Amino acid sequence: LEEPRLTVHQYAAATRQYFYAERTVFLRCEARSSPAARHTWHRGAQPLQQGADSGVDIYEPLFTHADTNILKLKNLRAQDYANYTCVVSVGSVCNIPARAASFPLTRTTAPPVLEHPASEQLVLEPGERVRLRCAVIKGDPIPSVTWSRSPGGLPPTCLIGKDNLTIQSVRESDSGTYTCLVSNGVGGAVRRAINVTVRSLRRGRFWITPDPYHEDDNIQIGREVKISCQVEAVPIEELSFTWYRNGRMLRSSDRLLISKSDSDFAPGTSSLDIIDLRFTDFGTYTCTARLSRARTLSDISMDVNISSSTVPPTISVPRGRSPVVVREGSMADLQCIVSGKPKPVVLWSRVDQDALMPDGALYTESHDGCLHLTNVTRDMAGSYRCQTGRFNGFNVSPREATVQLVVQYPPVVEPPTAVLRQGLGQSVSMECRVLRANPARIIAYEWRFKGKVLATSRLDSGGFLSSHRISSLSNDDYGSYSCILANEAGSTSCVFTLTGRAHAPEFYYDNPSPVHLQHLWVYSYLVQWTQAEPTAVDPVTEYRLEVRQ
Repeated sequence: LEEPRLTVHQYAAATRQYFYAERTVFLRCEARSSPAARHTWHRGAQPLQQGADSGVDIYEPLFTHADTNILKLKNLRAQDYANYTCVVSVGSVCNIPARAASFPLTRTTAPPVLEHPASEQLVLEPGERVRLRCAVIKGDPIPSVTWSRSPGGLPPTCLIGKDNLTIQSVRESDSGTYTCLVSNGVGGAVRRAINVTVRSLRRGRFWITPDPYHEDDNIQIGREVKISCQVEAVPIEELSFTWYRNGRMLRSSDRLLISKSDSDFAPGTSSLDIIDLRFTDFGTYTCTARLSRARTLSDISMDVNISSSTVPPTISVPRGRSPVVVREGSMADLQCIVSGKPKPVVLWSRVDQDALMPDGALYTESHDGCLHLTNVTRDMAGSYRCQTGRFNGFNVSPREATVQLVVQYPPVVEPPTAVLRQGLGQSVSMECRVLRANPARIIAYEWRFKGKVLATSRLDSGGFLSSHRISSLSNDDYGSYSCILANEAGSTSCVFTLTGRAHAPEFYYDNPSPVHLQHLWVYSYLVQWTQAEPTAVDPVTEYRLEVRQ
């Protein structure tokens, strides 16, 4: 039985000043419970009942998700301005106590009103102090203010006051939509959204695009070449770029086309297009990105060298570095060698299109060509693709290579644990099956009972099934048996608990009224129990029922 929630609603939507005067009002009481709860209403100390007062109706609405009860006050009278209480109870079930919620209805009862209900946009510098306000100018009872943020929760360093939220030093991660929810139980809650954006400028990248009208990926004199640079900027509207060659600022001309926002790529990209490349165009090109209104953020600059030695990339796997064989739980290093000028970023991915990288992403970036994996699991086994990315390199078709990862792990057995029940003198068979293992060869098995080895052998194939049979059980045969199977990566056990004991009985109740009146002041109580598989062991000859006062 959850705490009930009592709210007040008016029939008419239009309001003037204290709109609950001379109006029909609904008091709505909601409480989730199991079993269904019973609602009772009180005006002050006086209980209210359906039909006892012509100005009062009590009913349950249709199509509600929670247990809901409505108290309707028709055309408010003087005596209707009082304190109302909704009591919710599930009777004596599990000794759950009744719960109650109250609401004082007065002539001044009114929903909350905000001083500035409109949404607001704030753009802040990192480290700046900000106070978000949600001032309430009207409402009876006094409204409560609750803050939330989307996406994510409120920053752990924020301070919440009576009608405000303060962040002493905002960070990029504090960006989001902050919402204040104002409620006093009258009508619906009032919301105000404040969108907070913290300026950021990071992740500078560049790439070179050779002449798209020729199949040759190399840079050549007399052909076109495009240099692009990209950053992640917030807000994107404040982002601007400046291009330099050997330290001198460049402007668009007949042979130099500067795009402040290249539509061929994602937002935050600027491109310099050199038409009819000449020897005098060789040099170091610098792209500088900045936020026009930022006061504390540093600019990001990227240098790109264009010369006769600028060549597209190649990638390969070193000799002896595939396949890589490791044990489950250990570390693995996958390596690819990348060359080219400039040397590009290497993107690692799984060859299986449905498989993700260990961190859950589609791709993992590497600047040294290596993929470092820790705590390797069998799910990580398979083929990994290393390919050149266009970032910090050539924007050409990616060069790629493949590395195979083999993960060795102990046998997976069925069943790992089992309880077998059988009577004296009967036969029983225990079977332990290897579902999969890597490597699957030379699987050794050993049966043990009470520290003694019962059988041992080895087999050079997978799909192995080992069994142990007892033809006629005696008291000494009951206990715990283990079948240990091993390969080069480790061992696993099937554990069987062999017992002659019956399943424990279980009490149950299928009678809604187990208590019966035999005669005056004498009652009987029906106790019922059941038992799983009563014939699994020797026949049950006796049940003992113990009673403790």
